[in-house]
Amino acid sequence: MNTTPSGPVPAGSARGTALAAAVAAVCLLASGCSGSGGSDAGSDADAAGKASAGIKVALITHGAPNDAFWELVKKGAQAAAAKDGIALTYESNPDSKGQADLVREAIADRVDGVAVTLAKPEAMRSAVAAARAAGIPVVGLNSGIDAWKSAGLLQYFGQDESVAGQAVGDKLDALRAKHALCVIHERGNVAVEARCAGVKKTFAGRTEMHYVDGTDMDAVTDSVAAALRQDRTIDEVVMNGAEFALAAVKSVKEAGSKAEVATFDLNKDLVKAVRSGDVQFAVDQQPYLQGYLTVDAFWLYKTNGNFSGGGEEPVLTGPAFVTKQNVTAVSKFAANGTR
Repeated sequence: MNTTPSGPVPAGSARGTALAAAVAAVCLLASGCSGSGGSDAGSDADAAGKASAGIKVALITHGAPNDAFWELVKKGAQAAAAKDGIALTYESNPDSKGQADLVREAIADRVDGVAVTLAKPEAMRSAVAAARAAGIPVVGLNSGIDAWKSAGLLQYFGQDESVAGQAVGDKLDALRAKHALCVIHERGNVAVEARCAGVKKTFAGRTEMHYVDGTDMDAVTDSVAAALRQDRTIDEVVMNGAEFALAAVKSVKEAGSKAEVATFDLNKDLVKAVRSGDVQFAVDQQPYLQGYLTVDAFWLYKTNGNFSGGGEEPVLTGPAFVTKQNVTAVSKFAANGTR
């Protein structure tokens, strides 16, 4: 696995180190610095630094290669690793068996922590159990909010997809939609399935599930367009990823449909689509934050024994609605590649 370096020490940190050394030298010359205050604080900092030195964390997801969403997760994870001095590896495989194999490889590499998504919890159960048996703490993120505790994970960071789906259903009611096509691009992915089930639970109109092959974007566009041509009563298309939403925009145009497009998840291109009105709204689960909090959790656990959520409750990173009304505030962060 490729190791992400923790990065150079920021200039501010270097100046701080130089200043601390100068103060220490003056104290020695004066032979009169107090043993309380600064000395104890320095000892605490040194202890934390030593405790975190050499921590190796493997972040293993079910993301497809070069997927914009997972690039945001990775970027957040790398930022936390650089801050904490953690040696981070990021690997992904959309095939659950391949993902489980990556976890076993991380165990063989003797990492100090494994962060994992549970898009298909049963397929990952034995690999997670193997990590725990090896004494390696495992933290969950993004997918598997209903399975992380039973799988024995230490903590979980992500969005409650059922709650997010229900919030979308309520929003569609407020927008007076009547017939929603909820498009599922990965059959069996518990997070995506839960979203559409949540929409159906609260949306007063008709919710129709539509399955497509998410590995072929042209096929997604064609399939959604065909569904819109076949049923002209569909007035809302709900997608489950920013890139899929942009494909659905093309579908609507190709089908000559008047349906609106809404989506879960966000990236900088989707921000532009919301601003232009091509996409009605997006539900942001903040993938950068998921990656950042997950990696930072290992540092907090190692240095201070902390459990976010007390090890009993998940830490929610969404849902947050991005609409034409608030998209400008989000756009600057999306331009930086962090939303």
